[in-house]
Amino acid sequence: MKTRLHLFIKGELDLPGVPFRQIMREVARRNRVTGWVRFLDGETAEAVLEGEERDVDAVLRWAYAGPQGTKVREVKIIRETYTGEFSDFTIK
Repeated sequence: MKTRLHLFIKGELDLPGVPFRQIMREVARRNRVTGWVRFLDGETAEAVLEGEERDVDAVLRWAYAGPQGTKVREVKIIRETYTGEFSDFTIK
């Protein structure tokens, strides 16, 4: 089943030497998830994920942990209607 999640990830994310957005893009692509990620500020990333539910869940599990060196404090999840509007996962 196709799904779409809109995430707000808060924590210590924008750290020197830790390319959070690039790693999230790699994880999403590896799991066949489309959408995008961007920083709202140094402590909040926003992302939209679309794909098969199990694949989106894999990226969501990664978002809760974050890459090594980061500290994720909160992940807010908004379930939205799947649109299929993306062909890739990009960094904004």
